[in-house]
Amino acid sequence: MAKIQMKTPLVEMDGDEMTRVIWKQIKDIVILPFVDLKSEYYDLGLPNRDATNDQVTIDSANRTKELGVAVKCATITPNAQRMTEYNLHEMWKSPNGTIRAMLDGTVFRSPILVKGINPFVSCWKKPITIARHAYGDVYRNSEIRVEGASKAELVVTYPDGKEVRKEIFEFKDAGIIQGIHNTDKSIAAFARSCFMYALDVKQSLWFATKDTISKTYDHRFKDIFAEIYENEFKARFEAAGIEYFYTLIDDAVARIMRSEGGIVWACKNYDGDVMSDMLASACGSLAMMTSVLVSPEGVYEYEAAHGTVTRHYYKYLNGEATSTNPMATLFAWSGALRKRAQLDDLPDLEAFADKLEEASVKTIEEGTITGDLKNLIDIPEKNVVNTEDFLKAIAEKL
Repeated sequence: MAKIQMKTPLVEMDGDEMTRVIWKQIKDIVILPFVDLKSEYYDLGLPNRDATNDQVTIDSANRTKELGVAVKCATITPNAQRMTEYNLHEMWKSPNGTIRAMLDGTVFRSPILVKGINPFVSCWKKPITIARHAYGDVYRNSEIRVEGASKAELVVTYPDGKEVRKEIFEFKDAGIIQGIHNTDKSIAAFARSCFMYALDVKQSLWFATKDTISKTYDHRFKDIFAEIYENEFKARFEAAGIEYFYTLIDDAVARIMRSEGGIVWACKNYDGDVMSDMLASACGSLAMMTSVLVSPEGVYEYEAAHGTVTRHYYKYLNGEATSTNPMATLFAWSGALRKRAQLDDLPDLEAFADKLEEASVKTIEEGTITGDLKNLIDIPEKNVVNTEDFLKAIAEKL
């Protein structure tokens, strides 16, 4: 069989532990037999990030900006224990955080729905995509532990010396304070990414904050979204037959619980962090969740939403067979191949990405599953297999 051809490479970011093992298996079993893969390889495994002083992460992000599409394996964000385990020179930052900051992107996460794994919310019939703003708020905060009676103030000092002061609280005894920030530029990039993604998937976009309480901070998000929609996207949304609307975050939660799905729900950083995990849990697991980072310039980086599956990796190192679910990583590959195909006008490659996902879902629905799905899926016969055999079953269906 002649292999499907590619024109432009995509950026391939390898990762750590069990997902690194699965990464190679996916390529060898379900991609390389069918596709003449063109990729530019960057090893984001923790040992190589340490050896390059994390320059490899920066290089991969810059190349992603140039090529427009990347696919990323799960990576370790080191803590104190990892510092010792890997003998690191430094406690390197999260590669995901570095890449998100460099692309100024928004993270879109959506569940992979299969028959037999029914969402706990019975009315959800179509995938719900969480769009998470990946900058600022509590993730870039400044905090102080107040030791006793004192006055805390918010102070802004301009280059000309002008100061704006606002009292936060007058403490009678010990307490805590926190300062958070965001920028108009980042919020606008978030908004444009959300509007473009909604048009791309032809789904309505919801945006929710709490501007009734946060009358300056959250209200700025609301205003920027409204301005960009009216000036840049309203006509395109109407032509596509989709809508944009703003609501309060508590109202959005109530609406989501009654929705059939099929929408993109844009959330601020913390809200998106929490709600994407809620959505994953309600639909099965993080192993059945897609994740894509989209920049306002239309650069796409696909990844798995979960971690490096450390527990299974230690079993693998001891020679034990593992039944690790590869679906999120596999869908990262299919998503990246589909986007590359769309940008390069390669219908055969786009069809392959669609069929790869279809074959993966059918393999599960027909009873061949990994161990994590055994107690989740409701089907008459279940055949629990290891990861390699699961991928071989998909390849056979392909």
